[in-house]
Amino acid sequence: QVQLVESGGGLVQAGGSLRLSCAASGSVFSINAMGWYRQAPGKQRELVAVITSGSSTNYADSVKGRFTISRDNAKNAVYLQMNSLKPEDTAVYYCNAAIRSYFMTVGDYWGQGTQVTVSS
Repeated sequence: QVQLVESGGGLVQAGGSLRLSCAASGSVFSINAMGWYRQAPGKQRELVAVITSGSSTNYADSVKGRFTISRDNAKNAVYLQMNSLKPEDTAVYYCNAAIRSYFMTVGDYWGQGTQVTVSS
């Protein structure tokens, strides 16, 4: 069984910073792409940033220059450094990863979500 556990959300003032963390545990054999998504109230879930196994990255236009995604393959972890936060960044942030288990099954896994609230 594979799990993704997130941490690091919270309340911050506009212009502030937060760092989200997500670690995979369980029968993890390898991890391909890892990413962060977010969902604001009344809106669809959207991609924030993604990082491949080779550390290539891609960002939503709305966060380019402010957010940085990184990963630690030894820890099966992905991070999202969020700087210059804006009220419109308020959302529940979800970690996502494409994981191959020791049983050689491949699945798309999601974390439980962590709330990020940016006050104006």
